[in-house]
Order: sequence, then structure tokens, then C-alpha cells
Amino acid sequence: MMIRACIFDLDGTLADTLESMSSVANRILGDLGLKKLPTDNFRYYSGEGADMLVKRCLMDAGDRDLVHYEEMRKLYREKFDEDPLYKVVPYEGIPEILDKMKEKGLRIAVCSNKPHEAAVKVIASLFGDVFDLVIGQSDKIRRKPAPDAPLKAAETFGVLPEECMYVGDTRTDMLTGKAAGMYTVGVLWGFRDREELESSGADTVAERPEELLELSCRERM
Repeated sequence: MMIRACIFDLDGTLADTLESMSSVANRILGDLGLKKLPTDNFRYYSGEGADMLVKRCLMDAGDRDLVHYEEMRKLYREKFDEDPLYKVVPYEGIPEILDKMKEKGLRIAVCSNKPHEAAVKVIASLFGDVFDLVIGQSDKIRRKPAPDAPLKAAETFGVLPEECMYVGDTRTDMLTGKAAGMYTVGVLWGFRDREELESSGADTVAERPEELLELSCRERM
């Protein structure tokens, strides 16, 4: 069976948002009188939405009872509502791979736990109109690892789930892709390692963006 559509996670897959998340969160933690956290920690805070990221930050910063949760949650969302592109950059090689996928006739989509409006704004700013569809978090779509977003993308494109390749960088993504019944690819240039991706059900793991084009062109049994 041939791959007819490729569905991507955003943070840690298409774009490097590590410094973006850590800079904003640490500024808020400092204002709250809490300790700032190493940027690398945010590899593990992310992946399950902004609210979970805030909870993990606060607990590691010393607020075990989440006394500051509502305040930090509000401030964190406000900052990214104002400027969702703050210190966000596409990974090297990704724009070229997306163009080549489109040239080969693949439909491509983004499914992100980032709020929908922010996801649309980030994708348009970083990649123009190359994506056929962008789905962010909203009241109508359950957050990943629920398979709602990728299944909606497949339905919109008129393809079967098994004709889709789902690409992401975290355990949450691997669970999402498998729950949707899609060929699920973990990427190593993002926030997590091979062990996490493979133990979470990845069908294969890509070390370089160029491999995604190769994988999308292979015929699967």
C-alpha cells in the first residue's frame, strides 16, 4: 500500500520550539519568585499541551502543590497568544522535504496540541501555504494521544488511515499515530530519544529529515 498523505506533529518535529518554551516559562517562574529551569528540561515537559508543561515546570521549580498553576497557566498562554513565533525556527531541511512531498503528490497536514489559532499562525509564518491542512487543539478535537486530529485529516483528504504516515518526536505522537492506525515514524532531531519512540510503538525511526521522503515513497505490505 502506498502512502498518500503525511501528517506531522509541530513542536520538535517541524520546528524547534525548545528555547521558545523555556524562555517564556523561566521569565514567568522568575516573576513568581521560583527557580528557573534548564532549557534541556523542556524536552520532557512538552508533548502533552501547555497546561501539562506548566504543571511540570511548577513542580520542578518547587511549587509541588501547584499554588501558582492558574496564574502561570494564564501568563504562559497570554505570551504565546501575543507572539506564538517567539524564538521558533524550522528544523534544517524540513522546508525542502515538504516541497518535495508536495511535488510527488502527497497531501500534507499538521496535527498539534498547540491551540488551533496559534498553530495556524506558526505554520503560515514558517512554511507559507505548503500545508493542505492544519489542526490545532480546540474544544472540538480531543488532545493527542487521542487520534481525532489525524483521523480528521485523513477523512478530509479522502484517504484511508493506513495510507497515511504520521510523524512526531514524542511518546504522545507515537501513541497518537498507532491509535489512528497509521504508519508511525519517530524523529530523532526533536525532543526525545530512540528508546522512548520505539518503546511507544514507532514503526520506524528517522535520524534525518531526508529519510521522511524515502519512507513516504516506499510501498508497504
